[in-house]
This record gives sequence, C-alpha cells and structure tokens, in this order.
Amino acid sequence: MLAYVVAAIDIVEPTGYDAYRSKVLATVQAHGGRFLVRGGAITVKEGTWPRARMVVLEFPSRAAAEGWYASPEYQAILPLRLQAGRGEVVIVDGVPPA
Repeated sequence: MLAYVVAAIDIVEPTGYDAYRSKVLATVQAHGGRFLVRGGAITVKEGTWPRARMVVLEFPSRAAAEGWYASPEYQAILPLRLQAGRGEVVIVDGVPPA
C-alpha cells in the first residue's frame, strides 16, 4: 500500500533551504519515492493553514517511507532543513486501490 510523507514548512533561511532542496531528491528516489507536491500556491478553503509551503512525497510502502526518513543519506542532510525551516512532517498510509 502506498504511503505519503506530508510536510508543512516555513522557510526561515532560504540559502540553507536551497542547499537541502538540491540534495533531497536523490535520497527520495533511492527509496522509490517521488514528489507529488513541492511548494506551489496554497488556497485555504476551510480553517487555517499553519505554514507557507507544503510538500507531499509518495512512496511504494510505509516501509519505504520510513526507510527513506531513517536512511543515513537523508539523516545527513536533515540538519540543513531543520536549520533553514520550521514545520511539521508526518507519514501517512494511503488507501487500498478500489
């Protein structure tokens, strides 16, 4: 079953975030993942949205998503994002095919 990594981020240091962004794609692809959403305009239709940037990654399974996040390659660049941005990151299971 597919799994998704969803992140809501405010960038506080653009240069540092650019350094993270330039390295993250290879780590995602190494675990079979792909970006579905990577920034872009957000239109809030109900309630409030806490962050300026949204990212959604798709992985072939929860194990692949968890493996990506825990991988040495991702953990090596994670401090770049933590220093350059503030936000929340979750992993959520997708729904089975209909």
